[in-house]
Amino acid sequence: MVSWLLARHAQARRHLIGMISIENKGLLTVIGCCIAISWPGSLNFGFPGVMSPIWQEMFGVGKGAAGGVIFFMLSAVGIFMFLVGRWQERYGTRTMIAIGVIGCSLSVIVAGLATSMTEIYAWAFLTGMFSSFVYIPALTVVQRWYPQKRGLVSGIVSLVFGMSAAIMAPVFGHMLNIIGYTFMTFTVAALSLLTGLAALYIARSPDDLPDITVIKSKAPLGTEGKFQGESAQASCLPPAMNIQGCIRTRSFWILWIIWAIQGAAGVAMITLSMSYGLSKGLALESAILILTAFNTTNGAGRVISGYLSDNIGRNLTMSVAFFGAGLAYFLLPHSSSLLTCSVLAAVIGFSFGTLFSVSAPLVSDCFGLQHFGAIFGLVFTAYGFFAGLLGPFLSGYVLDATGNNFSIVFMYLGFLCIISGAGIRLVVPPKPLDSCS
Repeated sequence: MVSWLLARHAQARRHLIGMISIENKGLLTVIGCCIAISWPGSLNFGFPGVMSPIWQEMFGVGKGAAGGVIFFMLSAVGIFMFLVGRWQERYGTRTMIAIGVIGCSLSVIVAGLATSMTEIYAWAFLTGMFSSFVYIPALTVVQRWYPQKRGLVSGIVSLVFGMSAAIMAPVFGHMLNIIGYTFMTFTVAALSLLTGLAALYIARSPDDLPDITVIKSKAPLGTEGKFQGESAQASCLPPAMNIQGCIRTRSFWILWIIWAIQGAAGVAMITLSMSYGLSKGLALESAILILTAFNTTNGAGRVISGYLSDNIGRNLTMSVAFFGAGLAYFLLPHSSSLLTCSVLAAVIGFSFGTLFSVSAPLVSDCFGLQHFGAIFGLVFTAYGFFAGLLGPFLSGYVLDATGNNFSIVFMYLGFLCIISGAGIRLVVPPKPLDSCS
């Protein structure tokens, strides 16, 4: 009986999918990927920022120990982004996303039952690991559907990845006050599991749909925004380069270094924003607004920068954003009002979002889409292994050692942004792309 019901369900699902036009299947996939990545985004960028002061009080630790949460989270990202990029070529993108959705949801329970910072570090590592299972496949799938709008669709997915934290950070704070820490984490685990599995239902790679294979053998549809097929990909992308080839290029290593230092400058604001607000005498609810401003532009800015990169160039878009973040960091120590701090945090958030949204199409510009997941995952190792150390971890210990001297920390982070703004201009795509619109 059960097998009959499952067979009928699968048949009805295939019939429903078959009734949807090809263009709408691509759009539904983008929507599904956005929903799937929303909870990992809020857990990466929102949850640690809100909970850091709580964990310090619960476990009697300083800012340096709290900053270690980001280090463990990013270490997992550094390890698994590359591995997931390789595994998705073998097992498929939907399998990877399913693992990530289930894993992220169950990991929240670890944080809810934690009795020490060590267990919080375990939650952070698990969250970073399972987020990798959603992020890389989601970026890969949407670029396959829209190869001529890779910056835009990558920006949309990245928008939700960052923007979800802006929405959920105040919600986390409100839930904490209303229902308490443990029950809040169980509620978040249940909600993320249900919405993630629902999203997986509609997110499909064009490679998984039989009717797409017909289009791949024909010329592009020619209508802007519709699935363009492999012939369109060939006109806009260089010949696919494998990992061995890409690591021999200067562009790969410059981008790798930028992900380490610009990633450090961006991710540091997740833990520093609220601490800086509290050091200025702001109430907890007001300090959260600085983090919210950072996460708002970290999310919303991604689709803007992705769109701009399609039209004015990846390098120029990233360079301007990174220089802007450097200037914001230099001004931040001299700002005391909530409005000014929030605006400057928003500039830094926009730069951080630009790093995520524009780097993805830049990688496919340089090295093609065939091995995009593995190559982009390899770039991510810089962010995973070094951004956490150079950003929140080091900043937290400097603050502890200097009696909360934020001027030193912000000056240091500002210089990292300036170096990144200059260096990104050297990441040059191959010559055949010069004729690509």
